[in-house]
Amino acid sequence: QVQLVESGGGLAQPGGSLRLSCVASGRTSANYVLGWFRQAPGKEREFVVALNWSGGSALYADSVKGRFTISVDNDKNTVSLQMNSLKPEDTAVYYCAAVGLSYGANYQESAAYDAWGQGTQVTVSS
Repeated sequence: QVQLVESGGGLAQPGGSLRLSCVASGRTSANYVLGWFRQAPGKEREFVVALNWSGGSALYADSVKGRFTISVDNDKNTVSLQMNSLKPEDTAVYYCAAVGLSYGANYQESAAYDAWGQGTQVTVSS
């Protein structure tokens, strides 16, 4: 079972940037999909981005496309989410998630993942 720990949340002004990190331990192969989700108060958990750890194109939600970028550091077993041009509506608790690669799974659905981090708060406000 993969264990995930997020860090890097905080307060940013509209138009500002934050970088989130997710350290994965217990991973035994490269065939994992990493996802970031977020959940605002009173709302359902929302897909942000997903990436096959071993490579390939990332899949972004339309609401963050062009502003957020996911990247992988294999040496550090870390997946990062660079968030630029932040908006107040980006305010949420952000979670990273992981699951073994399974062809045909819908990685935009939170139910597809079986490992979750504890979450990190991101607040965008002036």
